[in-house]
Amino acid sequence: MRAPAMLRWAAAALALAALLAASPAAAFYLPGVAPNDFHKKDPLLVKVNKLTSTKTQLPYSYYSLPFCKPNTVVDSAENLGEVLRGDRIENSPYVFEMGEPKMCQIICKAKIDDKQAKELKEKIEDEYRVNMILDNLPLVVAIARQDRDATVYQAGYHVGVKGQYAGNKDEKSFIHNHLTFLVKYHKDETTDLSRIVGFEVKPYSINHQFEGPWNDKNTRLITCDPHASKLVVNSDTPQEVEAGKEIVFTYDVAFEESDVKWASRWDTYLLMADDQIHWFSIVNSLMIVLFLSGMVAMIMLRTLYRDISRYNQLETEEEAQEETGWKLVHGDVFRPPANSDLLCVCVGTGVQFFGMLLVTMIFAVLGFLSPSNRGGLMTAMLLTWVLMGLFAGYASSRLYKMFKGSEWKSITLRTAFLFPGIAFGIFFILNALIWGEKSSGAVPFTTMFALVLLWFGISVPLVFVGSYLGFKQPAIEAPVKTNKIPRQVPEQAWYMNPAFTILIGGILPFGAVFIELFFILTSIWLHQFYYIFGFLFLVFIILIITCAEITIVLCYFQLCSEDYMWWWRSYLTSGSSAIYLFLYAGFYFFTKLQITKVVSGILYFGYMLLASCAFCVLTGTIGFCACFWFTRLIYSSVKID
Repeated sequence: MRAPAMLRWAAAALALAALLAASPAAAFYLPGVAPNDFHKKDPLLVKVNKLTSTKTQLPYSYYSLPFCKPNTVVDSAENLGEVLRGDRIENSPYVFEMGEPKMCQIICKAKIDDKQAKELKEKIEDEYRVNMILDNLPLVVAIARQDRDATVYQAGYHVGVKGQYAGNKDEKSFIHNHLTFLVKYHKDETTDLSRIVGFEVKPYSINHQFEGPWNDKNTRLITCDPHASKLVVNSDTPQEVEAGKEIVFTYDVAFEESDVKWASRWDTYLLMADDQIHWFSIVNSLMIVLFLSGMVAMIMLRTLYRDISRYNQLETEEEAQEETGWKLVHGDVFRPPANSDLLCVCVGTGVQFFGMLLVTMIFAVLGFLSPSNRGGLMTAMLLTWVLMGLFAGYASSRLYKMFKGSEWKSITLRTAFLFPGIAFGIFFILNALIWGEKSSGAVPFTTMFALVLLWFGISVPLVFVGSYLGFKQPAIEAPVKTNKIPRQVPEQAWYMNPAFTILIGGILPFGAVFIELFFILTSIWLHQFYYIFGFLFLVFIILIITCAEITIVLCYFQLCSEDYMWWWRSYLTSGSSAIYLFLYAGFYFFTKLQITKVVSGILYFGYMLLASCAFCVLTGTIGFCACFWFTRLIYSSVKID
């Protein structure tokens, strides 16, 4: 009764998903991303976010620099993913009103001291960018691409630039203290309501001059005066960053009606100019899959069929002894391997990763984890990982019972704590380094406590429940009996050396994903938008097939050479692709990134080591499960006396 009930639940879930996908856009919006309608002169809340740099990878709070502050700084509520990303969203002193353009608006005048001047110069040197948000849209700088006759968008604007005065070789730092905002909106002709569809800025550096004594926002500027038709259109007289100098911060805001509808407002940000490269990636991966599929088909349909037919036709024991190949090791092929407990833990953790990625990717493909839901992807991955602890415990205990294990609580504890413990330890050390840099990317104590609570309060109990359910099931029976005395493995050819076959086996799974990996790394470390989950899901399916097929092929060759120690080798064959992933991460670091700080380099390689370990566990489990199915299939197909 249990299987039909599960099928009914699955069918109901699919029907619900189909119903949601078919709902008209006007009637259904994802939580937190419903449109806001504005009347003319309605106030628009401009929020500021973290300062980011691709050169340091260390985010900082907007108000860590001497920018103008509102009367009261208010933090916006943030989800778990936003906090882990280092987002710090706060209100700003910018005052916008829907459809009301403003020119030369003074925010404040700030006199910077030695410490503030030093911080500004460091941030300009490290190419930090200021991020802002209006109606859940990120602020972007439009850049015209002459080679493609198109416009690309970069998130945020630079704090300032470095340059030289004419006739002077000394390099100076100049701050962008005047911002020209452009708010694009789509107007509904029937209701006269407007929806914001774009938020752009052009930053300028200008040494503002004014007449008479300073009178806060009522002071009339000489360098920016709409009454005298004098507007800021260039940075010919820039504002230098120097201790003791006064900086006047100003802004303009213009409104432009757009044909872009609210539902399509993210398209310009997410427009992929390199989609042909993604198709090349898919085709490249498919070629690898077709090649491997051909080999597997040849083994399964031709070689195996011939082997099984011949083995089943043998009449006498003497004839059987004269045969060579994979049938000769039938009495040892299901002998438990060395360190079988650790293998069970690794497989259980891999199942947990697989479930997390599959569920998260399905939700992402359906559009539930769009960039408009900041931090949603990371939050979803964390919560899914915690819930998948049930399947991790089930898988590890089922395999453990097959290996004749009896201490299921011990294997459960190791499954619940081994990988999460290593990951948390690395994360804690890296977080301490970020704390040392006084970066807003450091996870607060309360968030750290919430992560520990998720781990101990939900994940660990679910692993125990899964383990209990798995251990209650009948043990998986091997299709052939295992001999009491282990068979001696004959001397192997050089090309069947375990280290060689394991390293060779990891090349093809990595080759299937490395092009898409470039875009993922660019998204993470160069702070670009990534929303091509359709491509990513295809690559994920291809990765599964590639891992399964390369492991089956190499496992077959291993058994044919009368080497029955396939358990760990099947896991490490596809799992070794993580070595190539980490090596590629190093190549990417030295060729694409401009990281110079030691702490930033440690952060990069620390997180990439963690990602590589996770990739090893995932791909290793896929390969192991495929090989386990394959060996059970072939040995259950022959008659064993």
